[in-house]
Amino acid sequence: MSWDVVLCHLPDGIASMQDIPGDYSPPPLGRQHEVLAAVTRAEPEADLSDPTWGDLSGPTWSIELNIGSDDPVDSIMLHIRGSGDEVLASVFRLASALGCKVLDCSTGDLITPQGPSGRHAFQEYRDRMFNPSDQG
Repeated sequence: MSWDVVLCHLPDGIASMQDIPGDYSPPPLGRQHEVLAAVTRAEPEADLSDPTWGDLSGPTWSIELNIGSDDPVDSIMLHIRGSGDEVLASVFRLASALGCKVLDCSTGDLITPQGPSGRHAFQEYRDRMFNPSDQG
């Protein structure tokens, strides 16, 4: 089970998916080769041997980068597994390199380096689902 966030261009001044105008069509992140180059600059350890599905690992976490085969690339879905908040540093390095924002799919809220994310709530839910005997 992964905590999913999407990297995409969103209008300024939004805090959640509900704030996005219904007729908004985000511009692409860029041509596939540009996006792959930006990912490599931000996270040189990323495995992009499959340009449609990248992998990035830290000491206690992993990220699958669902880049897709479309060119240009509209967005990147990050499937995050494991524990540790240090994974957020990689998420925001990727977002910065691509000039985009991070949308938490579990809450529908935009997340920022300074603000809270739904990561802890997701981890608590995941732990309850997979370790029900640990519940008092």
